[in-house]
Amino acid sequence: MIAVDTNILVRLLVQDDALQAKKAEQLFANEQIFIADTVLLETEWVLRFAYKLSAEDIYLGLTQLLGLENVLVRDELAIQKALNGFQSGLDFADAWHLVQSQHCEKFATFDIKLIKKASGLFDCTPFNP
Repeated sequence: MIAVDTNILVRLLVQDDALQAKKAEQLFANEQIFIADTVLLETEWVLRFAYKLSAEDIYLGLTQLLGLENVLVRDELAIQKALNGFQSGLDFADAWHLVQSQHCEKFATFDIKLIKKASGLFDCTPFNP
């Protein structure tokens, strides 16, 4: 099994460098791939800020990538919950924070938009202290 870095995922999804994209495609075609949580988080950020991709395009790309039989992650259910929150309008990082905090009753934040958008989506309830 091979773990991949953010730049591998970005090349695969964006195809902005032909040589690197081909190498990334070969890895995904021939190997068992592990994607770390932090790599997914960074990939979403890079696609949103550096490449200006829409949330819908990022969601579709990550969902398709994670749906490949040879791609493994640490906690598939947690990542799917975070992606569902992202698709519902949350920032991916905020959704990931909430998913990782499910063992807690509440999630303290000053981010009013997060509180409004996440209401009812997660077991851990965001609130303004």
